[in-house]
Amino acid sequence: LSSLFPQQSGLYEYKIFGGLADCPPKLCADVYMDLDFRKEWDQYVKELYEETYDGEKVIYWEVKYPFPLSNRDYVYIRECREMDVDGRKIWVVLAKSMAVPQCPEKPGIIRVKSYKQSLVIESDGKAGSKVYMYYFDNPGGMIPSWLVNWAAKSGVPAFLKDIQKACLNYSKST
Repeated sequence: LSSLFPQQSGLYEYKIFGGLADCPPKLCADVYMDLDFRKEWDQYVKELYEETYDGEKVIYWEVKYPFPLSNRDYVYIRECREMDVDGRKIWVVLAKSMAVPQCPEKPGIIRVKSYKQSLVIESDGKAGSKVYMYYFDNPGGMIPSWLVNWAAKSGVPAFLKDIQKACLNYSKST
């Protein structure tokens, strides 16, 4: 159980297993990696773009938080790889926060300095995907317990539904 709680932080790490019917893994990975499309389907995105600093692709992401809480922003790098594991095709996306001097903190927005995410997508053997996600961030500030509970119980399942819907719309729009 101790691995579920980063040492001394009192914060949760999330591990999510889910299925996305009718979303093949490649489509799922494409939708997840497409930042411009993300702005269309993710209601919590305030700002999202990729920049290259010193030869490294860096993503800036501002997330809308409910009133009266301050928005959060993230500066991170990520990579997507298609892998072959014993004949199984698996897509792996890794992301982690990093400090980038060219992306200073903005007034009124709390910078999430500790963020990491791993996403693994593979076929469910039919027309859909199996998804495993590991997620941790330290949102900073005082986050009320109702919001933490909402994220765990409602926010994460809703995100899976949203990405499933986005996959179906993506195939129409491409």
